[in-house]
Amino acid sequence: MPKKERKFADDGWAIWIDGEDVSTVYINDWLNPKGKSYVDLAVRIRGVKASNSLNVYVPFLINPSEIEDISLSFKDKSILQAIFSATCIIEYKKNNCTSEIAYNGKTIDVVHISCLNYNVSPLAEGTLISIDLEKLHAYLDNDEAYFIWRMPHKSLDEIFSPNSGNNVKGRLKDLITTPIVAEKYGYSIRINEARLLPEEITKIGAFHRQKLKKALVNLSVNESYELNDAGCYRIRRLEENLYKKFLPNDYDSKNVITYQWQQNRDHNLRGHFNFYYNISKNSVSRASMLIYLVLLTAVGVVGNLIADLIGKLAGI
Repeated sequence: MPKKERKFADDGWAIWIDGEDVSTVYINDWLNPKGKSYVDLAVRIRGVKASNSLNVYVPFLINPSEIEDISLSFKDKSILQAIFSATCIIEYKKNNCTSEIAYNGKTIDVVHISCLNYNVSPLAEGTLISIDLEKLHAYLDNDEAYFIWRMPHKSLDEIFSPNSGNNVKGRLKDLITTPIVAEKYGYSIRINEARLLPEEITKIGAFHRQKLKKALVNLSVNESYELNDAGCYRIRRLEENLYKKFLPNDYDSKNVITYQWQQNRDHNLRGHFNFYYNISKNSVSRASMLIYLVLLTAVGVVGNLIADLIGKLAGI
């Protein structure tokens, strides 16, 4: 039997806009089982001029220094093409806080949150990020705006971290028993599902008046891992030439497959957006193979010694 590593996390995220809007949420996970994973969180707000604030609850602790304003990289048109899956025209840094992009017959503002004063408040079980939209109104030319930033995805880092509970004896037994390691990791993203959120969020009245229209989740992972894609409507290989300047630090783009899921209120009138995925990988443990090699060498040496001893005793 292969040694099995199974881990699962069920996280509740919350995104709400205090205002009259119908908005879309995008979560792009950069899965890195052998290193640090990242998440790009984007919110497209329709009716942004009538909105007062954007609020995002992240189910882990984040420091302001860990938030990267990746909208600043949109000056590179190849990155724009990769993100929006279309050729875009951009007026970069149209003013102190926004750029303007035109694609697919529409024009929207891209907000550079690094130019804004936003609050990052630690909670008992996560972090609340709040952006004051009223101060932004003077910089907006369109009634639709796009916010995007990148953070370390610490929930995934915990899932992919090596098991530390095994003692040395148990670990050695696993290595000797089989060289095959079967890894399986499960992760659930639930957006605006109150029962998974801390009381600091659920007691906020504006949260319960949220009007999200749609949520999309992208997962990018090396193809050596298998990912359940039964509910996925788009699968494609990562375009290295487009993404190479956009990838998170130390992220290897070779042989990366991107999957995309979406849910919307047309099929879910309650406005709950639930995404579950698991990835798996069967691999040969190098440590096991090394132990087998050492054991075979040891058996060979001992066997030769025994054969020589028997030969001497028999007078051969």
